[in-house]
Amino acid sequence: MATRVIGAGTLARDLGRWRSVDEDGETESHRRPARPAYLALAEGIRLLIHDGRAPLGVALPSERDLAATLGVSRTTITSTYSLLRENGYLISRQGSRSTVALPRDVQHDGSKPARSILAMMAASELPTIDMTYAAMAAPLEMQDAYSVALEGLPSYLGTHGMDPVGVLALREAIARRFTQRGLPTEPDQILVTLGAQHGLRLLLNVLTAPAARVLIDHPTYPNAIEAIRDVGARPVPVPLRPEHPDKGWDLDGIRSAARQTAATLAYLVPDFNNPTGLLLDADGRAELAAIARETRMTVVVDESMADLQLTGEPEQPPVAAFAKGNEIVTIGSASKSFWGGLRVGWIRTNQPLITKLLGIRSTVDLGTPVMDQLATVHLLANADAILDRRRDQLRAQRAALVEAVAEELPEWRLHYGAGGMSVWAQLPSPVSTALAATAPNHGVLLAAGPRFGVQGAFERFIRLPFTHQEPELRLAVKATAAAYEALTPRAADPLQPLTCY
Repeated sequence: MATRVIGAGTLARDLGRWRSVDEDGETESHRRPARPAYLALAEGIRLLIHDGRAPLGVALPSERDLAATLGVSRTTITSTYSLLRENGYLISRQGSRSTVALPRDVQHDGSKPARSILAMMAASELPTIDMTYAAMAAPLEMQDAYSVALEGLPSYLGTHGMDPVGVLALREAIARRFTQRGLPTEPDQILVTLGAQHGLRLLLNVLTAPAARVLIDHPTYPNAIEAIRDVGARPVPVPLRPEHPDKGWDLDGIRSAARQTAATLAYLVPDFNNPTGLLLDADGRAELAAIARETRMTVVVDESMADLQLTGEPEQPPVAAFAKGNEIVTIGSASKSFWGGLRVGWIRTNQPLITKLLGIRSTVDLGTPVMDQLATVHLLANADAILDRRRDQLRAQRAALVEAVAEELPEWRLHYGAGGMSVWAQLPSPVSTALAATAPNHGVLLAAGPRFGVQGAFERFIRLPFTHQEPELRLAVKATAAAYEALTPRAADPLQPLTCY
């Protein structure tokens, strides 16, 4: 069978304005030195691969065709393809074209964000701020948590140490936390996982089939979209409306989509949606549970951000508190509340489903590390003090980011909800992917809007996390502004002046 090839014109169109240098090699912006063209081009193609617009298994255009289309030397294209090949984004086989691929670490570890090629190059002399992550550094209590875990470890050393359900102490602590939030829960309703993403993948393997439809809020967590596609299911987007944070959830749209597509599963993030920060209110939660019952659809609710309330609004009860049966399954994680390096998550559901999940899990892994589980027990016991401090930090950092954007990019429009770790920035023109490709030339790594949607949506948006310290956030915004100026020096038809929600 002949290998499918991306046309040079198609690739050039999707890349947009990927360079920050003109044909004579002079920079368009004098704020920062420009990178070589082959680096910027390689990063642009990498982003297209992760966005799905350069599909896996297809071949890139010939060096000669792409060089002619982009108006660069063939040497630039050769260097670009070599760099992509070195970093695992192209596979070369003798006698055939090089085809698009993903590096092995990205293929086999869905929880690991893909690093920029520029970030992976040790030779890079330009300091770079990575804004592709929405995760904080560990709290001060993390070292104490592992010290306490080490003290408790001897009681587990007499066993084989592989418990696919999770140690009882942690399941009890998670169950208590659900109960305190208004959802009575027993430890046998909890399955401990290697993070919320791992929990979602287990659920998808049990609850979906190839070509099945899975409803998602749109935009949503990009790794969830990839997880749905990996099992052969099809994500069905239901739009959010971040410009109306009080009515951001289209519940009628969820009901209609469930009926029209016969979806039996939905993945939703009603607690501070990533990337918009929107929060579904109590009435909406009750209606969502009712929709699940009416349509016989299981709703997987991701509560990874549930602890990150940043306004004075009252805490909402879990969506599962409104369920009358098993229509709501909840997944959660310690990574956003405490530390991304703590790979501990959980699923709250009924015993029959847990039994099915354990059957699938045995083919993938044999349990969550005991030390991490014991450390999480300590952190949950001290969660109130830890989370109060982290929420204060996030509020201050969000204010600093919003202020910096207002100063540097006043034509951008910011949307954010009641919590979470990021703002959803609306650009005056659809240049998100091109901006993310250009930004490393100016010292910042950005996550393009299309990563958070399907079918190329959100080219007018970009996610800006506020998880860095304030000085870094201000530098990141300055670098983003420089990249945007280089990309669109004469941007036309700006949106309304910056409005924050």
